[in-house]
Amino acid sequence: MLAAMPKTLPMIDMSDPVCCAPVAATTADDVAALDVALRLKALADPVRVKLLSLLFTCGEPCTTSSLAAAVNLAESTVSHHLGQLRTAGFIASERQGMSMHHTPRREALTALCKVLDPDCC
Repeated sequence: MLAAMPKTLPMIDMSDPVCCAPVAATTADDVAALDVALRLKALADPVRVKLLSLLFTCGEPCTTSSLAAAVNLAESTVSHHLGQLRTAGFIASERQGMSMHHTPRREALTALCKVLDPDCC
């Protein structure tokens, strides 16, 4: 007997900061709930939280290799985590020569905080 395939989540453009009514203001519709949940899922990993923290505190764009050294993981692993953060809209990445430089998108985190609690920020 074949196991049922997991249900595929719909694709949502997460390149812009989350934009919907605060969850405390009204019942979230399915699209808004999925949008918020996918962003929270991207943050639901200690390595990603640490990478985001490093990006906010380093003061300049960080390379994948410098971040990998800081978290003591392989560049390929860090690259995967950065890809998840980029897809969720929390970081921006730019190739410069042979290196990728990453910067945090503060407005994306601020928007997520406001959706979760409008009195937060």
